[in-house]
Amino acid sequence: MGFFDKLFTGPVMAILRGMDPQRTVELAERAWDLGIEAVEVPIETQRAESSLRAAVLAGAKRDRPVGAGTIVTTEQLHTAKELGAAFTVAPGLDPEVARLSAELDLPHLPGVATPSEIQHAHRLGLSWIKAFPAAELGAGWFRAMLGPFPGLRMVATGGMNSHNAPEFLAAGAAVVAVGSALEDADQLPALAKLVDNS
Repeated sequence: MGFFDKLFTGPVMAILRGMDPQRTVELAERAWDLGIEAVEVPIETQRAESSLRAAVLAGAKRDRPVGAGTIVTTEQLHTAKELGAAFTVAPGLDPEVARLSAELDLPHLPGVATPSEIQHAHRLGLSWIKAFPAAELGAGWFRAMLGPFPGLRMVATGGMNSHNAPEFLAAGAAVVAVGSALEDADQLPALAKLVDNS
């Protein structure tokens, strides 16, 4: 069983983007309390690196791995490793980033939006992919991809919330990645229900 098979014990992943370290930790702990094991902190700017570091430290206290997101360069990969990230997530598919992730022993979740990119990811040995931007691709895209790629494991990312998540999960996504939904008190019960029903 691979890293992501173990990490994604439930159908929801939390993406904590653009928050200061304190708020990042607050929402990471909220996610863990809801039963959401997978937490990603994007580091598209240097400012975000302190938030990843804080989340990694908080996760270590609860034995929860934290990933680094929006990894588009090999330099960011090295930074993610230094900050203690347990895995990496990218908006696109970059073979160099994917290969270096493997060398650094950082499981990698690449972003894809086409069958060609899915095939390329498989050739690189990546069994899990991030479908992005999921809301724009539509739930039907997920259903269609399972035809030629029956064993595909997909994380729906981009525009996901507690309202549309069930549709995407029913269409074949194994996991939905939510961000701002974690800050919405009205959506928390629905997110918790998604996790409880998995």
